[in-house]
Amino acid sequence: MSEYLPGLIWLVVLLAANAFFVGAEFAVISARRSQIEPRAAEGSRAAKTTLWAMEHATLMLATSQLGITVCSLVILNVSEPAIHHLLEYPLGWTGLTPAAVTGIAFAVALLLVTFLHVVFGEMIPKNLAFSVPDRAALILAPPLVFISRVVRPIIWSLNAIANGALRLFRVEPKDEAQSAYTIDEVATIVEESQREGTLVDDSGTLTAAFEFTEKTVADVEVPLAEIVLLPARPTPRDVQRAVSANGFSRYVIEDAEGTPRAYLHLKDVLDLTGPDELDAPIPAERLRELPVVAGAAELEDGLAQIRAEGAHVARVIGADGAATGVLFLEDIVEELIGEVQDAASA
Repeated sequence: MSEYLPGLIWLVVLLAANAFFVGAEFAVISARRSQIEPRAAEGSRAAKTTLWAMEHATLMLATSQLGITVCSLVILNVSEPAIHHLLEYPLGWTGLTPAAVTGIAFAVALLLVTFLHVVFGEMIPKNLAFSVPDRAALILAPPLVFISRVVRPIIWSLNAIANGALRLFRVEPKDEAQSAYTIDEVATIVEESQREGTLVDDSGTLTAAFEFTEKTVADVEVPLAEIVLLPARPTPRDVQRAVSANGFSRYVIEDAEGTPRAYLHLKDVLDLTGPDELDAPIPAERLRELPVVAGAAELEDGLAQIRAEGAHVARVIGADGAATGVLFLEDIVEELIGEVQDAASA
């Protein structure tokens, strides 16, 4: 039996190698960039290598397929004969003819090797890669990249032939795995899920989110005619009157020409209650600057600009640079989740 032991050892080694190539292939395809990129930004070498593998997906797939093919061929040529001959011993005691023993031993060995190859070399690693794609990619992609660099000349030749064949059928090859969805694709998925009853959007939040991406700043801005404007040099008493009349917490301040130039929050003047302070102009350093946003800009960009400058209100300008209205953070949020109390419009 000792002469057949190497064949059995090779069977285990080749099954493990085949499982590695299968798992690495599916992991690179299934992994999400959004989960790998933060790790790469933190300095993880494995994550950086995994991203490189995802960006060169066809090279990784070619390497995996080459490895799987080689392992499969070697398993049949090395392991099957060892199992075949091992089975001949007990089958010889059955009294069957030598031809029958050889035929049965070959069939059983072929079935056993095929079963082990499919289950342990293919299905288990594939399912593991699908179950934990990001973790599997971080573990399996780096050695796969190393192997691809070792056999790069062979892979390059095979890949070039495959890409050439695709171009003959007017199919443009892709080198990077597509692991993200466009907004239209997500909207279609949500629509289908609602139709099938697997997703309920009673609040309308999902629908609002898709519509949000199609709107511009001009669609949400409050026109100047509807804004409660404080005078160019407002006093705390002016703020008191505005709060009593309107109940808002933020107020836009106009300049001498009636154009929004700044804004303030009620809390900015709560401490100005002295007899000499109530009717004195609010100190300039307490006024908050108004970011400027183009009315034609996408609402997403307007939101990003307001957040970047730490503001809650922005002045909206038209193509000629003149102010057309004001954009409030509350109004942007309302586009996503519904009505929010406390704006600064009439």
